[in-house]
Amino acid sequence: MEECNTVFGKYEMGRLLGKGTFAKVYYGKKIGTGESVAIKVINKEQVKKEGMMEQIKREISVMRLVKHPNIVELKEVMATKTKIFVVMEYVRGGELFAKVSKGKLKEDLARKYFQQLISAVDYCHSRGVSHRDLKPENLLLDENEDLKISDFGLSALPEQLRYDGLLHTQCGTPAYVAPEVLRKKGYDGSKADIWSCGVILYVLLAGFLPFQDENLMTMYNKVLRAEFMFPPWFSSESRRLISKILVGDPQRRISIPAIMRSPWFRKGLTVPAPPSQLELEEEKPVSEEGSRTKVSSPKFFNAFEFISSMSSGFDLSGLFESKRKTGSIFTSKSSAPAIVSKILTAAKGLSFRVAEVKDFKIRLQGPSEGRKGRLSVTAEVFEVAPEVAVVEFSKSAGDTLEYAKFFEEDVRPALKDIVWTWQGDSMCNANVAVCHGEGEECQPQIITV
Repeated sequence: MEECNTVFGKYEMGRLLGKGTFAKVYYGKKIGTGESVAIKVINKEQVKKEGMMEQIKREISVMRLVKHPNIVELKEVMATKTKIFVVMEYVRGGELFAKVSKGKLKEDLARKYFQQLISAVDYCHSRGVSHRDLKPENLLLDENEDLKISDFGLSALPEQLRYDGLLHTQCGTPAYVAPEVLRKKGYDGSKADIWSCGVILYVLLAGFLPFQDENLMTMYNKVLRAEFMFPPWFSSESRRLISKILVGDPQRRISIPAIMRSPWFRKGLTVPAPPSQLELEEEKPVSEEGSRTKVSSPKFFNAFEFISSMSSGFDLSGLFESKRKTGSIFTSKSSAPAIVSKILTAAKGLSFRVAEVKDFKIRLQGPSEGRKGRLSVTAEVFEVAPEVAVVEFSKSAGDTLEYAKFFEEDVRPALKDIVWTWQGDSMCNANVAVCHGEGEECQPQIITV
């Protein structure tokens, strides 16, 4: 068989939804909850061979950054030695392209989709992300007929800007790409996205493209000159807005805030809760006195860097803005409370003082003064998956050599009963997953985002 039916004991994998050069997308269900997901299975060898690893890493990084009601949600990323499994929200309604290919949409429906598109694109830009390939094929519809942006494979992050503060990679789909991208002189990714949104709006209302010609060079010339005509059924307000978006000079092109203020856009507008507010609501609850309530489970561990140290085949380090402090990490199959209890018992046996225990984070202080003062150590427990925890030790204060000696000679032996594997030690004999495709090597990994 080409793919197994169960992925990491967490997801049942079903029918094939689609496939590309390096990946196949399957329908899946989360075991235990029955939640529907889409699982993109990427062949690592092919990706590396074609030099596409940076693009895959960028896509994962971007999807982690952009959490919005109108953007397909990245749930988690998992990997074996030969495959990457990207688990995403399953969007049932298919592509917006399928709806448009049957003809123009009613103005109110086109407006709804355009409002949702602009809301999501505005959020991406606020996070420094330019999509660079906006088109109806990359816009999905869920069961409620709400729009979801997908496919961030060509997206750009701020670090891709050159010395002139512009992007220089020519990419996108010709019929939707902005004229400044075609000119090859550098472009602002957010302004180019706005142009693509204008083309999409035109297509939704017209049922065909504004710049269309069988000859590609003729079409390019129309795009460069921003040369198009309106069908007679376009309302005067929609014409006025599109005329301000499809402007060849990006400096004169309307901005997203101005689009949002336009009368045509504001009609029937329902604004989703800002993502920043949604994120705030998901934080730990606060009591009336302002102190945080006790949490019953540890937070999830962003295991990209942990995994990359264990896999020479797929290094995802550097994906994220913040680097974890250098420390010592192990995995455990014990429960989080049991791990905390064991660490406290070990600390007592080593005469370390417990300075603080809060939210599965323990601060310990050494019994005596060292070369650079008293050694201070932090231990934190994270949840990676059901029945799998990651424990990270790090030095908060004191001498590094003293910390290394203390850790190797005291901590490791004291905690051996709860340790499953230390960072860098082989996981090949650990039965963390039941998923092994044909010829799959034993090195399963779980990456939580």
